[in-house]
Amino acid sequence: MTVVIFRAGVTTYIETMKPPQEIANEIVLRPRFKIELDCAKELALSWFEEARQQPSPFVVHCIDDHVFIKVPKEKQHFWSPQLDLEITSFEKDHCTLHGLFGPKPSVWTLFMFIHFLVATLFIGIAIWAYTQISLGEPYAVQLTVMGLLILLWFVLYFAGRMGKATGQDEMLELYQFMQGILKR
Repeated sequence: MTVVIFRAGVTTYIETMKPPQEIANEIVLRPRFKIELDCAKELALSWFEEARQQPSPFVVHCIDDHVFIKVPKEKQHFWSPQLDLEITSFEKDHCTLHGLFGPKPSVWTLFMFIHFLVATLFIGIAIWAYTQISLGEPYAVQLTVMGLLILLWFVLYFAGRMGKATGQDEMLELYQFMQGILKR
């Protein structure tokens, strides 16, 4: 874990994030980070609002305490990441920025739905296999299908890893863009 302290203009912030190479090798498909800012939440949100109104290589959306930074539609591909930021504050001149990299919500929802479907099928077929074993009936089909479902889980995991690797360069560009906004 790296901790970098930046002093820029009016604000100082402490960044806690692993180096990009370590993020690429992590098991998690949606890396997270946290940055402590020595400024009011409203000021940090205003920086992102200003960036939204300026021409930039990314699309910035601000909704309440949330900021979404996305790749423009014309440059997006299926695995294009987006950066979701939430700025929270419990002190007057101090706030915390929580960041989350992930695919578009529609891709993530589809991905999780398929995982849920595979898990539900696995449990149902495991119950069916147990019933067949209890009754002394053949259960080879059920065990074969369970094995195929486990194989499908691995395929889904590696597809997610490939997608994360495909979007790695865009993820770093999003992060650097965010850093540029914060270093005012």
